[in-house]
Amino acid sequence: MTKTLGVGIIGCGNISTTYFSLAPLFKGLEVRACADLNEAAAKARAAEYNVRAQSIDALLANDEIDVIVNLTIPDAHYPVTKRILEAGKHAYSEKPLVLTLEQGEDLARIAKEKGLAVGCAPDTFLGGAHQQARQYIDQGGVGRITSGTCHVMGPGMEMWHPNPDFFFLPGGGPILDMGPYYIANLINLIGPVKRVAALTSKAWETRTITSEPRKGEVLSVKTPTNIHALLEFQNGATITLSASWDVWAHRHANMELYGTEGAIFVPDPNFFGGTVEVSGRDKEIRALEPWDHPFGKFNQEHPGHGPLANYRTAGLADMVQALTEGRDARCSLARTLHGVDVMTSILKSGETGQFVEMTTTCTQPAALGIEEARALLK
Repeated sequence: MTKTLGVGIIGCGNISTTYFSLAPLFKGLEVRACADLNEAAAKARAAEYNVRAQSIDALLANDEIDVIVNLTIPDAHYPVTKRILEAGKHAYSEKPLVLTLEQGEDLARIAKEKGLAVGCAPDTFLGGAHQQARQYIDQGGVGRITSGTCHVMGPGMEMWHPNPDFFFLPGGGPILDMGPYYIANLINLIGPVKRVAALTSKAWETRTITSEPRKGEVLSVKTPTNIHALLEFQNGATITLSASWDVWAHRHANMELYGTEGAIFVPDPNFFGGTVEVSGRDKEIRALEPWDHPFGKFNQEHPGHGPLANYRTAGLADMVQALTEGRDARCSLARTLHGVDVMTSILKSGETGQFVEMTTTCTQPAALGIEEARALLK
């Protein structure tokens, strides 16, 4: 029988509903309490999902809680996760884990000293589409990956998010907000990065919120909103990554990887599902046959995307299972730190105009096949 670990949540904003609603799908974890600096927000979520609302201090001291999920704003991720570890709890954070590599290394030191685990989103690379792409690449379907392109571009977060301020401050921007999905999936499909180079800019010094309830407020832009990066991987592949909130429309695919024997077209890494397309040397592009991966099946209806496969919390469930089995978690601290190294180095390159070598590395996560995914679900 799988041991069940008690889960607490710190941060009861927009993203918390995803964790509250999807956590019950998975074995080995049970959300038991939540906290927020805004006590009213914590009480509202607690009432909505039938858990206990506590102060942050009380949650950290709660003996019924083994793992705490950090859903605060990015600037608070490091200090909150540090407090979680210092309280003797395992930690799982929304992305990005931290805003600097030094912060991440400090968390790694504390975790090692206390024998605790740290995991971090995104876990979308565990989705059925991305694991099918991983299987196809691992089986040699496109030969050796040599190059590729990634694009995550749009007009900005102020058009839909109720409180978009932090997206335009240091620690925000498209590379730290959306980049984790792409970089985590590239590590999943190709492996670690060797060095990066980038050009960065911003189209506007201010942004006007068009979403409710703060429509009309003007925000100052303090971080690049247009980033074009080049990533050289340890296996020799070179991938371009364009991340921008200064683009009104485009026709670029989310992710295309080119190999010695063909190409693979990977759907949006921000989602779990989608259709994987491939081509061989014949240059004929075709869709792979659908496979029965649990994390590729529709389980939600999204107002902007239609039927959707959403299994966020899979990374947390895998970390909990890894703790009980004594194995490496797929959304591990080492891979997260490498992703932070890649993203912050991209921004550094944009400032200096120089290539930046990675100071970290990691392994590819273990593939999550059909049976391994089923083992995480109740």
